[in-house]
Amino acid sequence: MRSLLILLLFSAGASAATLSDTVAMLKRSIVAVGTLQANRAPPVNFLGTGFAVSDGTYVVTNAHVIPPLFNSAENEKLVVFSGRGNESEAFDAKKILVDPAHDLALLKIEGGTIPALHFGDSSAMREGDSLAFTGFPIGVVLGYYPVTHRATLSAITPIVIPALNASRLDAKSIKQLRTPFTIFQLDATAYPGNSGSPLFESESGKVVGIVNMVFVKSTKEHMLSDPSGIAYAIPGEYIVQLVRDAGLVP
Repeated sequence: MRSLLILLLFSAGASAATLSDTVAMLKRSIVAVGTLQANRAPPVNFLGTGFAVSDGTYVVTNAHVIPPLFNSAENEKLVVFSGRGNESEAFDAKKILVDPAHDLALLKIEGGTIPALHFGDSSAMREGDSLAFTGFPIGVVLGYYPVTHRATLSAITPIVIPALNASRLDAKSIKQLRTPFTIFQLDATAYPGNSGSPLFESESGKVVGIVNMVFVKSTKEHMLSDPSGIAYAIPGEYIVQLVRDAGLVP
């Protein structure tokens, strides 16, 4: 019995260490996405999270993270920040391809490369799997320090959340009803800044999805103080397809 207890304790410690090693390995690939305008206070407007793919000069994020228009008269531009704390580095970025149906956007960065993440088989995911995601849950209020959350894949569910009545159906919901697909529901706390965070396997670090929605149980104003603990992620197969549609190797 004592030997079994020691073995169980050792196994638990090894599992925790594996996730720690995974996070240390991949957080260099996770970036903050925002806009930069030199004469604005503050000059950086944080928008969400992203992560490097392909040859390291491309970044994937959510389509809803990227603003439809920029203040070109004031030289506002899209940027991504790589690194940690005061060692972070800014890269100019431009939008290459967008998949609005799956809330995905592919960006091209200039002036350097970022270590790229690798993809796992999102179709092999099962309810109950242990996953994690890393991003910037409250923006860059505390500086450029990515935060990791554990997540359980609690359900594989249709993208459309049924409305209580027809009056609550908007154009987007109706379109999703016509072209439904399944997404990952996570038992995890995420915030708007986590949009674009890579969802990955705890041990391998392979990306199997991208966080794109948070279930709000009260009001948007109470998301920080009263989070629902439910988040959603787009399966990685759609990210892989986006990268391939751009003529790149995932």
